[in-house]
Amino acid sequence: MSASIVASGLVKSYVGRPPVRALRGVDLDVDAGGVVAVLGPSGCGKTTLLRLLAGFDRPDAGTIRIADDEVAGNGRFVPPERRHVGIVAQEGALFPHLDVAGNIGFGLNGRSRRERAQRVGALLELVGLTGYQHRRPHELSGGQQQRVAVARALAPEPAVILLDEPFAALDTTLRAAMRADVAAVLAAAGATAVLVTHDQTEALGMAGSVAVMREGQIVQRATPEVLYRHPVDLATATFTGDVVVLPGTVRAGTVSCALGRMPVADRSTPDGDGQVMLRPEQIVLDLGGAIDAVVDDLRFEGHDALVHLRLGPGATPETILARWSTVDLPAVDSRVSVAVRGGAVVYPVAT
Repeated sequence: MSASIVASGLVKSYVGRPPVRALRGVDLDVDAGGVVAVLGPSGCGKTTLLRLLAGFDRPDAGTIRIADDEVAGNGRFVPPERRHVGIVAQEGALFPHLDVAGNIGFGLNGRSRRERAQRVGALLELVGLTGYQHRRPHELSGGQQQRVAVARALAPEPAVILLDEPFAALDTTLRAAMRADVAAVLAAAGATAVLVTHDQTEALGMAGSVAVMREGQIVQRATPEVLYRHPVDLATATFTGDVVVLPGTVRAGTVSCALGRMPVADRSTPDGDGQVMLRPEQIVLDLGGAIDAVVDDLRFEGHDALVHLRLGPGATPETILARWSTVDLPAVDSRVSVAVRGGAVVYPVAT
């Protein structure tokens, strides 16, 4: 049965020279049955947060509640084995001497043989591995091993599932397939899950809500769409995807820059100079566009391409990045007309 998570004011430091303050007052809440991704670069504190939720470390300050049980804080600390939390590690960490059924049923020792077999069979069906129960881990593909790891974590029916960079060891194509598979399994199980990752595509594609961490703090928590289209600052915008940044001037809800005039996404943005942020896919080929550019370079990526455009003399910046479909790409050195689709996010000028 899934449970909510409420973490409040979490602080954690590690002894060193100098001491490392890994978490600086982190708040995180997850509704029962929800999936939240904690996204951030290496060293931002996301793994420390996961370890505190799991009970592997004690917070220096703050509290953690799982369902109605306070598991850390106010002088109380519940060890990992009593938190009803399942863990999916980076590389699955399956027991090589056990077959698939043995791995999945490892945490079911308190059940009868019949109950254990029924639970293992149900989980094999859930993760799409019916008939694989007698295989050993080395006889499985990387993706199949991760499915077994997810099934093993779900087997004792934990209140919460914690996923620690679970697809980091997989190749790009398999990672995309596994994201969809694991998201479907978690949804079918009704599991409450926290996914820790540095992969933007993983976070935006799997979770209903994404918390971006930087230097031990959560700087923005939002749905994937809001996070991508309205990042709270330029650093978050850059971390969550490719950006085009231009100087511009805001007047009455419209910003003027080297790509012309366009609406400001946030109508409360004050008038004045600012940094205009667009996503490359907002810059589109338009035969009637008012902005001319020259194609400097193309980077083919299969379904789309990153296109480097050189703007006219005196433009700031001189080159920008666009993302276009590869169905009908212009040639390098060709002249094109472009326009901007949608609104721009404008940040204050850095001082």
